[in-house]
Amino acid sequence: MKTIISKYRNIGKALILAILPLGGVGGFTSCADWDDWTYDAEQPEDLAAYKYLDEYAPLKEYVDRSTHPSFKVSCALGASDFSSKGTTYRLAAHNFDEIVAGNAMKMASCVSDQGAMDFSTVQSFVQAAEDADVSVYGHCLAWHSQQPVKWLDKLIADKELDIDPNAKNEVVDFTQTYTDGDFPYYPMGVTPPVVDGSIHYVNTTGDWSQFFCSTANSMTAGNYVAILHINSDAEGQIQLTVQNGWGSDAQNITSTITLKTGWNDYEVKLDDIQGGSYDFILKPGTLKCTLDLNNIKVVHYESPAVEVEQEAFVQTYTDGDFPYYPMGCTPPVVDGSIHFVPTGDWSQFFCATGKSLEATTYYCYVKIKASAAESIKLTAQNGWGSDAENITTSLSLKEGWNTCKCTFNFEQGGNYDFILKPETSTATVDLNSITLNKVVKMNSIPLTDEEKKDTLTWAMNQWCTNMMSATEAKVKAWDMINEAVSGNDADGDGYYDLQHGTQTTPGTWDVGGENFFWQDYLGDENYGPIVSKAAREAYTAAGGNESDLKLFVNDYNLESDWDQNKKVKSLVHWVEIWEKKGAKIDGLGTQMHISYYENETTQTSKKAAIQNMFQIMQATGKLVRVSELDMGYVDAEGNSLTSAQIKALPIDERIAKEKAMADFYQWIIEQYYSIVPAAQQYGICQWCITDSPASSSWRAGQPVGLWYESLQRKPAYGGWAEGLKK
Repeated sequence: MKTIISKYRNIGKALILAILPLGGVGGFTSCADWDDWTYDAEQPEDLAAYKYLDEYAPLKEYVDRSTHPSFKVSCALGASDFSSKGTTYRLAAHNFDEIVAGNAMKMASCVSDQGAMDFSTVQSFVQAAEDADVSVYGHCLAWHSQQPVKWLDKLIADKELDIDPNAKNEVVDFTQTYTDGDFPYYPMGVTPPVVDGSIHYVNTTGDWSQFFCSTANSMTAGNYVAILHINSDAEGQIQLTVQNGWGSDAQNITSTITLKTGWNDYEVKLDDIQGGSYDFILKPGTLKCTLDLNNIKVVHYESPAVEVEQEAFVQTYTDGDFPYYPMGCTPPVVDGSIHFVPTGDWSQFFCATGKSLEATTYYCYVKIKASAAESIKLTAQNGWGSDAENITTSLSLKEGWNTCKCTFNFEQGGNYDFILKPETSTATVDLNSITLNKVVKMNSIPLTDEEKKDTLTWAMNQWCTNMMSATEAKVKAWDMINEAVSGNDADGDGYYDLQHGTQTTPGTWDVGGENFFWQDYLGDENYGPIVSKAAREAYTAAGGNESDLKLFVNDYNLESDWDQNKKVKSLVHWVEIWEKKGAKIDGLGTQMHISYYENETTQTSKKAAIQNMFQIMQATGKLVRVSELDMGYVDAEGNSLTSAQIKALPIDERIAKEKAMADFYQWIIEQYYSIVPAAQQYGICQWCITDSPASSSWRAGQPVGLWYESLQRKPAYGGWAEGLKK
């Protein structure tokens, strides 16, 4: 049955003020002229069972302001829906003291990828709220999700080096020198000896001559310069040939060198080298002269760059048995170090295994103690077969603690094991740690941790300053920090850690997409103080009275019964840490995205945890706010029921389930009133006005609202009203 209701005027207070009762909708009698509102309302077939809901007044009228002077009845909604002053505007304005924008005041909604800030939607929302005589609660200033990640990442990106773009650095590829004695290469008709470290060539006859001066040099494709250091007793021209073979397809580059007398360096360009193994042939030809070739240096030139070390792994050890499988030697771990005592036998042992590394250069830092000066070896290898890469380096130890630096140039990459080889050393050694850093050459350099912190502190200040200015200090209460606490206690201190983007441990919530974890850079202990300072200074700069501003820390799962409310205890713990570091935090917010459970044991447990949560929160002396209350329904078999499933039930079963949810809402509000003193009561916010559509990304299709999707009151509305009137 569907009834069309049009242009109701001044029809009985119950209908007028009870916005969208089941039996009809009327115009409002407040200061705004809403008399001409026209819309359709569908009456249910079982009208009698829900008729009692018509008698309820707007929700906010049930609060006894003399008993609960600061309590606010709140709801969350879409900012644009409210600002358009349609149905949502009328419903919210008539039933609630305060409204919260679901997304419009989050950072990614206001800040572009380029850092441009647009608060037009926020300003329209705040103005519409002022027109409706309701306050706005700000959600939220700092969060890891829905952030302008591209802009924030750009702010802390590597900084470019201040260099001359035309400058070039010389990189030496190899240097060829000579040892006194016979000619070091096979003959090409002439075999000049090596005298005083130089190939000594004498031509008095004028016969044509050439000879090898360097062979089998591995060169990759590119441009090079060969620099020859030559002494000559005559002026004239000679040639240098560089070739990677002798066949028809071999590359052969011949260059002319014009000699001066005495010692000189001669540069020969070797452009467009194809790559391969190259021989160098000096060709004096028929020049009558005496030559001494002291060395050949082959170089290439690169734009100026800096080496940056990026940590690949740090290997430490836990006291106890040898942590790896034996190699004939199993030294124990004592005081955090592998403790090796020589036996006189040849020894080696694993010190790190299965490390995934790239085919590039790494610097290795070995922290090790020796009982006497000694030299031992460290081997890195990516397998055990004949084609495995195996690199061994020596560590020169002095007595006592050493930090030895060595270099590994991996050509293959893969999973590498590291083996320490004292061999027959007589020194006792304690291996404390191995750190491997990837060497990256770049024309930029990463910001330091302190630079990143300073930069993001600036960004937070900019964000808060512009938001407070845009809202003209009319928004006096904010979620200062949202959802900072994880569900994981990695350090074992009894409290959950903060969430971090780099964590992969259980309990870390990473929703993906637009995530930027401020605490990764600001630091766990500084996160709260930095945001608090930014918000308070911005509020006063916008003309607000600092004493009016209320900053909350908001989180979810605080009513958790599975861990004895450990998360709310952890939230209180972090607030205490932040306040010791200078933050001023006025209140705590609990989201309470809950469900009613048919299973009596489960429901009893959930209720006890909710009571315990309120007790823990009120014990802090801070304001307590239920920030995002909504409720689903879980049947006796543990299935979450959708709105459609509940609606399809026989009317008696449907009413029983909806009444159970209403009673649970009433109980929650009553517990809040009872446990939280009036001076600490900020209020309760209903997160979903209506049941969630099946297409929604939030609790899709679930019966989470106080109104049906058709905007008719649900029994849950009555539960709220009954709870608020206590």
